[in-house]
Amino acid sequence: MQNKTILIKNARIVNEGKIFNGDILIENEYIKEVASSISAKSSDVHVFDAEDNFVLPGVIDDQVHFREPGLTHKATIESESRAAVAGGITSFIEMPNTNPQTTTIEKLEEKFEIASKTSWANYSFMFGGTNDNLEEILKVDAKNVAALKLFLGSSTGNMLVDNPQVLEKIFSSTDLLIAVHCEDEGTIQKNLKAHLDKFGDDIPLKYHPIIRSEEACYLSSSKAIELAKKTGARLHVFHLSTGKETNLFSNKIPLKDK
Repeated sequence: MQNKTILIKNARIVNEGKIFNGDILIENEYIKEVASSISAKSSDVHVFDAEDNFVLPGVIDDQVHFREPGLTHKATIESESRAAVAGGITSFIEMPNTNPQTTTIEKLEEKFEIASKTSWANYSFMFGGTNDNLEEILKVDAKNVAALKLFLGSSTGNMLVDNPQVLEKIFSSTDLLIAVHCEDEGTIQKNLKAHLDKFGDDIPLKYHPIIRSEEACYLSSSKAIELAKKTGARLHVFHLSTGKETNLFSNKIPLKDK
């Protein structure tokens, strides 16, 4: 599309909570005009008839695992961003639990370098917090990094942050948005031990939500929210798993005021 003018005609445009019939003019990769009717100004304009199909804004996927570096036998930034674009996702934010983990500025810059050469979509990355990398966290440029990712329960990549003093220090020290994976590690380990004692290493899959239980999720989310209120940190709780956790949140404050 670079250095070309494209006119999309006869579209059902979905934007800002409305659906309306219209045309879209794109010049040099940027939307120049959206109107009920736009005429091609020259023969060089490529006209595409949408035939009354929907045209939607590109989707932002704020939590992806593209596995590069270190796990490229599964996926790469190139392969997964290409798949994302094919599905209408034009921007992504990738997680830090790769191999090596994105927990230093050096490793973060390496990811940006890879993406600058291979990504098909717009991109950013989350920086990973650990029990001992506060100095690195404070170096992160909030204009380049979408958020700080903290695993409050063990997950892929062994990035568990389970020291309460460290956690509070992180919350009180950074202006980054803090995105948390909330599961109480003590509860998980207690449940896991009980099932290992009963089944050995071959625990049936159906017990996964019992080991990583509603209570484990609720305890961790509650602590994270309490800590955010105490420190004034900006908090985003990823992938709520239980209905009980939704009671910790309120829609009384309009989204525009948050």
